[in-house]
Amino acid sequence: MMALQQNLRGQLQQQQSLSRYTSWRVGGEAKQVYRPADAADLALFLQQLPEDEPVLWLGLGSNLLIRDGGFPGTVIITAGTLQQIDIDGLSLSAEVGVYCSKLAKQAAKAGMKGAAFLAGIPGTLGGALAMNAGAHGGETWDFVTGVTTINKHGQLRQRPASEFKVSYRHVALPDGEWFIAANMQFEQGDAEAESSLIRELLKKRNASQPTNQPCAGSVFRNPPGDFAGRLIETSDLKGLTVGGASVSSKHANFIVNDGSATAADIEALIYLLQDKIEQLHGVKLIPEVHIIGEAN
Repeated sequence: MMALQQNLRGQLQQQQSLSRYTSWRVGGEAKQVYRPADAADLALFLQQLPEDEPVLWLGLGSNLLIRDGGFPGTVIITAGTLQQIDIDGLSLSAEVGVYCSKLAKQAAKAGMKGAAFLAGIPGTLGGALAMNAGAHGGETWDFVTGVTTINKHGQLRQRPASEFKVSYRHVALPDGEWFIAANMQFEQGDAEAESSLIRELLKKRNASQPTNQPCAGSVFRNPPGDFAGRLIETSDLKGLTVGGASVSSKHANFIVNDGSATAADIEALIYLLQDKIEQLHGVKLIPEVHIIGEAN
């Protein structure tokens, strides 16, 4: 194991199960997990990693399936750590560990219009930036004006939004760089109206999604002109099960863990759904969930 300097202020743990860090509650071990104290501490930590060390960034672990064999490298946890938010008029800057729901509520409180959709995203700003997360008709990069990235050498770089190729649920990030913060611009709105909209969206989400069960958000991207959930539901595939994983009876584009599922169960169910929808409808569903790590 590499020797790390004593002046790091974050928390480093070896051989950690990643199931506790993912919303599906599955996943094998990582070689090590680091919780940085702040951005400066994170930069110092990255400077000490070997050049070829695999690195995985984790917020709330939604939209992610880590295989049962785990991740053979370093996992950096941002949730609960990189949580600085600054507001200036209608401009907002936030670090990637900020929960999307918190960002939405802070923006609403400041009288900003447009951020309410973020309350429906069960993750952190970092994940929302990486995949251009969206909900209720809004998408993250509609409001991003610039970002701060960090590379493996701990070097920070400011980049305007115009440098990024952004599409549906995808953002092309320069090799060897990761998002660490973003600047966002919103319109003038009414604080009470925006706060009321957030409450309404959360109520709708709780009514239509299995928020009380381990899941990872929408499993598949919506195909052009259609909805993945509609295709699955109309194919009578709600309740389809592999091991401890099943298609939610509440929302067909969600897979839930009954408490006994392995990552292999969930991955097998994803592929089974793809095959069935392609056979029945001629549509190849593309996973929105990122599948990483090694199989057992």
